[in-house]
Amino acid sequence: MTGDLGQPETAKHLVEETLDHFGQLDILINNAGIIRRAPAVEYLDVDWAAVLEVNLTSVFRLCQLAARHMIESERGGKIVNIASLLSFQGGITVPAYAAAKGGVAQLTKALANEWAKHRINVNAIAPGYMRTANTAALQADETRNRQILERIPAGRWGEPDDLAGAAVFLSAPASDYINGHVLVVDGGWLGR
Repeated sequence: MTGDLGQPETAKHLVEETLDHFGQLDILINNAGIIRRAPAVEYLDVDWAAVLEVNLTSVFRLCQLAARHMIESERGGKIVNIASLLSFQGGITVPAYAAAKGGVAQLTKALANEWAKHRINVNAIAPGYMRTANTAALQADETRNRQILERIPAGRWGEPDDLAGAAVFLSAPASDYINGHVLVVDGGWLGR
């Protein structure tokens, strides 16, 4: 099932299709994200709105819809939101992305506070600099790429597979007593 989370109705359709196909919803991982780069004084309203819609508002919508089902079924469940290092830092030329990811971290905590009593664990993963399409411009910029690599103690860009273990852990019974946590997976960036 696929959908454009830039469209408000998509979240509802995805949850309905999931329930129609599987009959239940036990785990939600909110991983969709976009980025638009420009200096803040030049940042366009349309870019701000698009980034906030996909990176924050759709996260709330999907969490809300999934939690309704999880509460009603009395089975509980796991919700894992993908935050970012920019949940903790401001970034450069990505004001909407930083605002959205800061919002994802706080939304994760707020929802965890409300839904833990329903056996719904809401947590987040904050990836560091990952080798993805969203970071292609940084990887291609020789100076910026060097600066990033010099700061990461692991000495390399993260790969999407580096997030798999954290996602599995936060989706498994091993994390049943973890609520509202933002797990950083960054090769040591924040610790430096």
